[in-house]
This record gives sequence, structure tokens and C-alpha cells, in this order.
Amino acid sequence: MENAMELIRARHSVRQYLDKKIPTEIREQLDACAAGLNESAGLHIQILYDEPACFSSRMAKYGRFENCANYIAMVGPKAPDLEERCGWYGELLVLKAQELGLNTCWAALTHGKSRAQLSDGESEVILIALGYGKTQGAERRSKTPADVSNIAPDSPAWFRQGVEAALLAPTAVNQQKFHFTLHDGCVSARAGLIGSCLKIDLGIVKCHFELGAGKENFRWAE
Repeated sequence: MENAMELIRARHSVRQYLDKKIPTEIREQLDACAAGLNESAGLHIQILYDEPACFSSRMAKYGRFENCANYIAMVGPKAPDLEERCGWYGELLVLKAQELGLNTCWAALTHGKSRAQLSDGESEVILIALGYGKTQGAERRSKTPADVSNIAPDSPAWFRQGVEAALLAPTAVNQQKFHFTLHDGCVSARAGLIGSCLKIDLGIVKCHFELGAGKENFRWAE
């Protein structure tokens, strides 16, 4: 993703959408991206179009969603790392949607029942609202690099860029409960101990970190 940082900086959570259908050619590109991610990650990501019921529920109104008729369902076979994988690969799809001129918002509980199809042994982890936003969203408060990493004056530029990208990642209720540690060229990432959607958030921020740092510059710690 050559323009990853541009997309990361441009993308903000959007909850109010225009009553505007996603064109066929855009749907085809999104579906192709989802199919490729499913193959790479062993997931069953599904994109549901023209289905307004899910985000018309009482919970969706509580979450201030408006006119959301499309969403991505992050689904996969149950596994210990499923939530983290859904975060990582879901965010890649979110950035693809941004590239195609769409807006998104991760939604854990503020929606009704989705129409995603689950096979035996599969779990629906989270949904992502999708469509043309009434606005492009807004920047939010953020922690500092020192709050979320062991960054130092002599840290390499790629580590700084990775942490910057991670701080631009969406996290549940903007909690930013994660920490990156650089040691001998290896990077470890851990989630907080108390909070919501922590494993999903970890996948999202690790995706951002790798896109910002460049995966050729470091290794993830085992």
C-alpha cells in the first residue's frame, strides 16, 4: 500500500452517512480486496450492502449512527488469535475503503443483528460501518509516543514512524491501550489489561505500525 500513511492520516471514524448507494465498480474492488484478505488470513470477511436494518436499531441510535446501510462483518473460525487477526485485516480493508472514497467506523456493540452468514465453528467478532460520510470525520485527542512505546532520542526513524502510525489507529472509545517496545531490532506489542476490544485494537495498531515503519525494517518479537 504505497500511500498508506496518507490514507492513515485522512481516515477518521464516521457515523453519519449520506443516502447514497455504493456503485458496482467500487463494490467489486472492495469484494476483491476482502476475498484476498480472507485467503491470506483464513477469515470469512463479508461485506453487506443495502442492508439498513442492522444500524437502525436502538443500540445504533445510541451510537449515533445515521443512514448506515452497508457494513463489513469480521467473521472467522474460532481461534485464540481471531480477534487480533480481525483487527489487523479489517483495518487493511478499512484503508482500502478510504482509498476508494468511502468512510468507515468500527462498531462493537452499537448496532443490531447483522445478516452475516456463519458456518459451524465461526464467530462474528465485530462490524465496520461503511458508506459515504456526511463529513470526513474529525481528529481526536491522542496520547504521546512516550505514552505508548519505549521511544528514545536515538530511536531509528522507522520506529518513530511506526509509533506515529499506531497513534493514528482507531481504538475502542479512543482508549489507546497498547505499548510497543523496540529491543535489538525486534518489536514487541502488547495490549492493555483492562478495557474493551483490546485484542481487536492490538491487531489494528500493529497493522498501522507495520505500514508506518515498513516491514522490511524490523521483526516482530515471538
